[in-house]
Amino acid sequence: METPPPTTPRTEPTDADVEAFEQQLGRPPRGLRAIAHRCPCGQPDVVETAPRLPDGTPFPTTYYLTCPRAASAIGTLEANGVMKEMTERLRTDPELAAAYRSAHEDYIRRRDEIEVLEGFPSAGGMPDRVKCLHVLVGHSLAAGPGVNPLGDEAIAMLPEWWRKGACVTVTEQTEDAK
Repeated sequence: METPPPTTPRTEPTDADVEAFEQQLGRPPRGLRAIAHRCPCGQPDVVETAPRLPDGTPFPTTYYLTCPRAASAIGTLEANGVMKEMTERLRTDPELAAAYRSAHEDYIRRRDEIEVLEGFPSAGGMPDRVKCLHVLVGHSLAAGPGVNPLGDEAIAMLPEWWRKGACVTVTEQTEDAK
């Protein structure tokens, strides 16, 4: 993609955001704390979740990608071997490995600011491998460019998933969402 989606501020979820989430994932949100990034179409595409779900189950994925169009495009990258290639580059490129370790530390720091999950890894395979591009893209969108180098690379490989319009249609608009 020529121009990645712009960074957006973290916001409290509105009723319309919760409805969008439910449509995007086909279930109600669990542990939803904030909208970490908004798609250029206006809908949430990354949410910030609590490190523990309401029942106490650890959930180390702080930044959860919700947009089905973005998720599908990322799945295509994964199916095409991008994760394997990125993991190999981590083994052979010390600068990339150091930047990726910094991304891991950023992810842990952000999660620990909410609640410490002692003994749990960050997410997405960080810091030594690439296990899930969805997590890396979610982190990059939430944190902004320059924080997660492999998340930024994956975003650059994606089509502009918002170009066809919103992935869901929210029927109820709150004042915050208008």
